[in-house]
Parts: sequence; structure tokens; C-alpha cells
Amino acid sequence: MTTQQPSSGVAQLPLVEIDDIRRVMEHYAEHGWTDGLPVMPVTESYLSEFFDQTTRDPDEVLVSMTHLDRECTVRLAAINAAMAGCLPEYFPVVVAAWAALDLEGYVAKGIWQSTTGTAPMLLVNGAVREKIGLNAKGNVFGSGFRANATIGRAIRLTAINVFGLRPHELDQATQGNPAKYTACIAENEEESPWPALPSEYGFDDGASTVTALTMRSVVHIEARHTTVPEQLATDIAGTIARTGALIHETISACIALGPEHAHLFAGAGWTKADLRRFVYEHATNSREALASAGKDALSAKTRWRLAGEHPDSTPDTAAERGLSEINALTSEAAVLVIVAGARNAGVSAVIETFGPRGGPPAIARVE
Repeated sequence: MTTQQPSSGVAQLPLVEIDDIRRVMEHYAEHGWTDGLPVMPVTESYLSEFFDQTTRDPDEVLVSMTHLDRECTVRLAAINAAMAGCLPEYFPVVVAAWAALDLEGYVAKGIWQSTTGTAPMLLVNGAVREKIGLNAKGNVFGSGFRANATIGRAIRLTAINVFGLRPHELDQATQGNPAKYTACIAENEEESPWPALPSEYGFDDGASTVTALTMRSVVHIEARHTTVPEQLATDIAGTIARTGALIHETISACIALGPEHAHLFAGAGWTKADLRRFVYEHATNSREALASAGKDALSAKTRWRLAGEHPDSTPDTAAERGLSEINALTSEAAVLVIVAGARNAGVSAVIETFGPRGGPPAIARVE
């Protein structure tokens, strides 16, 4: 360790030799404790700063994967948050994220190991966004903001280091998706014409929360050509209903509207409920379209879509009811609507989520 002496002769803080840091980082990498990117070295004194941010006991279990006989404690979550590059003040959001993921339930069902390549995604609301510098606007799904990048990364590093979900081992993703590095965004509440997502589900206005989603992909919608809400909503519904997204009998989705699109709907008198209803009713496929993609029936065991001529097939619910148009979504409740991104172009996105959720989303309060 060296001490840098400026020309004034006043000693600055000691500086660690860069080679020492490199040796520690390479040690972590050699043991497979990374996601492929360098991670921060962690000390007990630094961990104590994370524990100071929560009233939870370090040994408290946040979430379990019973099928692997492994569990994540507050201490393990803190270690991986520090390795991910989180600042200590981010830790309450990380803890709330684990609470939401536990409430969602997929973390305990092996979905994170699936060949489908799903990964956890976090949506943050409330005053904590500004407090820790979470991005809700331009490049919201991209890079450039430490809080977004490291909070999402903390979840993924924990999946690797605590639950052993390493690619080519317990993680069997065929292709995966970029959320397997990190996926954490904030809702752009300030430029939304509607109440924030948590307030739709019983939380006070302005409550700091984390909503957990399990995502497969993000599909962008370029729609700068219309000011007719029905046309834009039809574009969104068609994006959701694409046959490539139809894994189960029905699916779920989160619509991330850019501010312009949100205000287009609101200016025409639409509420979020109106949009959910329209999308549910219009996100459909004909029996012929499904048959042409080999998805006109279901597996009798898994209820996943397959061809009607498959020996294990059984009719889907729509066929049993004699319907020729098949809803892609379980219900209106399977659609979440949020506002995210910059107000600089007519761009929105559909976040394709895993599973036909029909109840409220998994939301946990940041304590």
C-alpha cells in the first residue's frame, strides 16, 4: 500500500496497489463467482455498511430454492450486491426485490434454469427512484446508470453464486436473454398521465416499491404514424399475440408505454383499464393462423401449445367452446401497463413475461 503525497505536502488517503485489486478480481473469476464481467472485492467492513441499511438479521432467509436445497440469506444477498457494484444505500431495494421475487413464486419453481431463457426483471416505483438515482427515462432498458445496472446484477450474481445457476450447468437456457446480466428499470411516474402501477394494487401514492417480473424478451413498437388510440392499441395487441410468443395456452405481458403514447391514450380519454381491455380482446389469433405455426392444440400434460396432429395433443379451451378466434392472454389482469422511457419519440415496448398471471403482480415495499 502506498501513500500519495501531493505537492502541498498534505498526505491523502492511502491508495491500494492496482495489482492487489487485480489479483483479488482474478481470484473471484477463477472461482466462477462472476457473470463474466469483473466484480467488486468485498470486505467485512464494507458489508457492515450494507447491513446498516436494513433492520433484517444477516442470517434471515430471503428466498429458498427447495428443489436445490439452497437458500439466500440477507448476508449472501449483501455480498452479491456489493460484488455487483451496488452502493450500500441501494440495499433496501435489493432486499425488497427478493421479497417481490419470492412473492411472485417462479424463483422456487426452477424457471430461472429453464431452456426458455427467462430471467428476473425489476420495476421500481416511488421516492426511492430519485433518492438513489434510478433511471426511468431515456435508454431505460439500456446502460449508463449505476443503480439500474447493479441492482439487477445483484439478483443475477446471487442466482449464480448462491443457487449455482451457471450457464452450461444448472442454467440450461438455450439462448438466454440480456436480462441474465441485469434488468432493473424505474417507472416514469412524473411523465405518466395515470397513477403509478403500485397504486392500482392497494399501495399508497408515492410508495417506494419493487415489482418482480419474469421476462423472456422486450419487443419494441415503433409507432410514430398515428394519433388514433385504436390503431396504436391494435399495434400493441398484435405484438403480444405473435405466434412465436405463445408458449402456454395463454401468456402474459407488461406494456411499457413511452410518455407520448401514454398521453395519446389519456388524451383520448382512455384509462389503463381501457387499454388492458382492448388489448385482451384484440390480442387474438385465428385457428388457421395457429395451425399454420403448429400451435393449434395443447399438450395434455403441460398445457403448452403444439400441433393438433401431435399424439399427445388435446384441444385448447377455445376449441372446447367452439371458438375460432383464440385469445393470447388469460384475461385483462394478465396485462400490466407502465410508463417508461423518454418523451422524445413514439416508441413503446412489450415486455414478454413468463406465465399466464391473472392475479395482482408481485409487489414488495422498500423498507
